[in-house]
Amino acid sequence: MKGKLLFIAGLGIGYVLGTRAGREKYEKLKTQAARLWNDPRVQKQVDAVEDYVKDKAPDVAEFVADGAKKVVRQVSNRKPAASSTRTRSSSSGTSRSTASKPRSSDS
Repeated sequence: MKGKLLFIAGLGIGYVLGTRAGREKYEKLKTQAARLWNDPRVQKQVDAVEDYVKDKAPDVAEFVADGAKKVVRQVSNRKPAASSTRTRSSSSGTSRSTASKPRSSDS
């Protein structure tokens, strides 16, 4: 019993000391990250990236729109085949439901 109490006490002390050290390390890392982010050299690069993205955004939007139009054309060319498949599946679905009725009445 004495061993269990010592073990639990050791866990408690280790937990308290570990959380204090962990919190201090976290705060130190947080401070360093904020210092790095606010560095003028980093902010200069952030501004450069923002300007680049603003310049390229219309080109990207046009590229995506063209790709979407191409996909729509491909899908619309396949549409008659898809509608005939729907007709088949709906008619086969009807026959399936009709076929299941005699089975249930046979039981």
